[in-house]
Amino acid sequence: MEEVAEEVRGIIAADAYAARIGAELVEIRPGWAKVAMRLDKEHLNFMGMVHGGVMFSLADVAFGAAANSFGTKAMALSVNVDFLAAPRVEGEMTAEVSLVARAGKMGCYDMEVKDAEGTLVARCRGWAYHTGRPLREEGGQEGERRE
Repeated sequence: MEEVAEEVRGIIAADAYAARIGAELVEIRPGWAKVAMRLDKEHLNFMGMVHGGVMFSLADVAFGAAANSFGTKAMALSVNVDFLAAPRVEGEMTAEVSLVARAGKMGCYDMEVKDAEGTLVARCRGWAYHTGRPLREEGGQEGERRE
């Protein structure tokens, strides 16, 4: 499992969007991941509150880590989000994702986003498609679309 965890850590570390928002993988195990980011003024919307897209993005990075934690490529099929509270605009925000159920190549995941005080600010549920293909495939470029 540690080899897969390191591979997923590398994938998340190389994700330009995750880096842009400051998301970092904190912990990972099969079907579960925790990601954190430090909030600053760059993450605020026009109302001076943390942008909903930032909360969703943090959950999505964690979702990707958890879904790929089995060592094979997985991708989101759908995700819904409920914003429950306005997060504190200072400190660290975290997202934890856990696998709820797996049925064949489909996986259902729950995501919780919390602010620095531990307040639940968003809850998401997503479905991932597990391809069964290794995370790093020989002879193809990462992100390459295959029919």
